[in-house]
Amino acid sequence: MAAPRARLGVGAALLTLLGATVGCGAAPVRVSPPSPTGPSRAACEALLADLPATVEGAAARQVVPSDALAAAWGDPPIVLRCGVSRPRALKPTSPCLEVSGVGWFAERAERGTIFTTIGRATYVEVAVPSAYEPPVNPLVDLAAAIKQNIAERRPCA
Repeated sequence: MAAPRARLGVGAALLTLLGATVGCGAAPVRVSPPSPTGPSRAACEALLADLPATVEGAAARQVVPSDALAAAWGDPPIVLRCGVSRPRALKPTSPCLEVSGVGWFAERAERGTIFTTIGRATYVEVAVPSAYEPPVNPLVDLAAAIKQNIAERRPCA
């Protein structure tokens, strides 16, 4: 288990360096930072270190604040936030959309769709603007990193 910690430190440093150089010319994406603690925070930090450089063909962008457990890609930005609260609308009877082995709860929003992981130890939210159709496509690019870093509690049923 020592290897993942070493990878996390290097990955976090790499993510910080990437954040300073990605999205040249594009304004940083302002996010509302979640504030998970303990194991959830560690899982989110590991997830951020493993995220792909592109999502749905769009390049990574810098987020503000820079220490937010969040990432963004493209314009308009696809925004991932890790360690968010359970969605209020999520019920035991809510549909679970499985994409590449990750369960998601989908909610329509004013400007697109908000997807939140279901059945994972930590909630991860991905806001996909209406410009991306179908809106589930970005989830395919994020699935491997989520499966690797956010423990599954129960599969999508």
